[in-house]
Amino acid sequence: MSVEQKLADLGLALPTAPQPLGNYTAVSEAGNLLFISGQGPLADGKLRCTGRVGAELTLEEGREAAQLAALNVLAQIKRHLGSFERLHHIVRMEGHVSSAEGFLEQPAVLDAASDLFAAVLGEKAGHARSAFSHSQLPLNLPVELVVIAQIVSA
Repeated sequence: MSVEQKLADLGLALPTAPQPLGNYTAVSEAGNLLFISGQGPLADGKLRCTGRVGAELTLEEGREAAQLAALNVLAQIKRHLGSFERLHHIVRMEGHVSSAEGFLEQPAVLDAASDLFAAVLGEKAGHARSAFSHSQLPLNLPVELVVIAQIVSA
């Protein structure tokens, strides 16, 4: 079953991969690795939510933001490769969460992204992960994901 079909079964679809917001590329390929620039909760070129989790956003809203950021990671991979056929696996995910003082549930926020990868990529989803807490992220993003993926040579 394709990634797109698995997403549809979850009531989700790949968004259009967001354009970089500065002078950088969304995906950089080096050898058999893809380095995916930070992805946030954008859809149709617009931020879907802003603010700090635990203040302006609830834990559940933070999880939704992380899931949308993960969808954007997948959209970047598909745009770069043309399909998911050459994706070997997600190697590493860094999750940056804009957090209110005292908010300590960053791993729970990021679980939404990891869970999405597992649901649609299966064994290709296994990844190392780090969670970071910030008082503020660029553009007032609640979540930003930075991902490294391994690909199979063409």
